[in-house]
Amino acid sequence: MEYMSQEGYDKLVAELRQMESVELPQVREAIAEARDKGDLSENFEYHAAKREQSRLLGRIRFKQRVLEHARVIDISRLGSDTVGLLTKVEMTNLTKNDIMAYTIVSPHEANMREGKISVKSPIAQALLGKKVGDVVSVSVPAGILKLRIDSIQL
Repeated sequence: MEYMSQEGYDKLVAELRQMESVELPQVREAIAEARDKGDLSENFEYHAAKREQSRLLGRIRFKQRVLEHARVIDISRLGSDTVGLLTKVEMTNLTKNDIMAYTIVSPHEANMREGKISVKSPIAQALLGKKVGDVVSVSVPAGILKLRIDSIQL
């Protein structure tokens, strides 16, 4: 079972629809065009289109499985007193005295540019269940981070 936000679920559904209704027909058309060019044994365009079709079908199956096992979290039932899935956490890196803010999301919604980190990441794992004022140590490739939780929001 994969817990995610409504926004993340809707985005996955839209991506799946795009792949099924736009990308897959384009690939099938490319295969048909390449097939019409003659000898398939040495037809690079045909083999490239078949590889693309295989890759796309794999991505479609993966997204279908994720959506099949997805459970949308009702944000109104979550508390904001401890760090959990879909909470936004502001914290201070005590080592560098930097302020950081992340929203903890499912692995399928993670996007560092948007400040969304996977619940399975080392930082999120260290923060889960903690409260405002708690200090956690996180082992990351760059070393040990000491983080103080400054605020938790939904």
